Amino acid sequence: MDQNQNREGVVKYRLDYTAAPPINRGSIIELNAWRAVLFRLGLTGQDPRRYDGLAYGNVSIRLGSTAFLISGTQTGGIPQLSAEHYSLVTGFDLEQNFVVAEGPIPPSSEALTHAAVYRSATGIDCVLHVHSPEIWKKAEALGIPVTDRQVAYGTPEMALEVGYLVRASESPVVAMGGHEDGIIAFGGAVEEAAFNLIRCLAKALA
Repeated sequence: MDQNQNREGVVKYRLDYTAAPPINRGSIIELNAWRAVLFRLGLTGQDPRRYDGLAYGNVSIRLGSTAFLISGTQTGGIPQLSAEHYSLVTGFDLEQNFVVAEGPIPPSSEALTHAAVYRSATGIDCVLHVHSPEIWKKAEALGIPVTDRQVAYGTPEMALEVGYLVRASESPVVAMGGHEDGIIAFGGAVEEAAFNLIRCLAKALA
């Protein structure tokens, strides 16, 4: 087995990707503003001392029943994203481990997990995947559902686990047990998803 498949940030799903021009900047103004806040809080970023030095964190917004816009692969360490840093996912199949996307950059390695959240409820229009050791270590104490720690990030199993917890729990935040420090927050709007996440961080720091 390829040892790179166990590393943070490696795309594990099958990808049908077509290079295309970036989306209209107006589509990401609010998402980008909140993503900049997440970066300043260290919830997205890149640190040579963590995760083999690879970038972490990604954000997305729903654009249709099976379409969503997501930050591209290895963009977590960029302080301010532009339209060139987003990929449009136009289709996916969780069970077949398959993503269809287009844009100036391939989608994040966590695109399948974002897809699982959107598939779980029609009222979810924003998903934030961040890394927070503070929330992750206290997830159970905070009442946050946690995926099976044997299930690795970026796999169909992780996507299905997250999707199940979104449907089965009333929590707007899910911890990824098999993905060190990995946290998923979501909501009906970008601001709602961000507030859900930051509220959890405040409780973890209390």
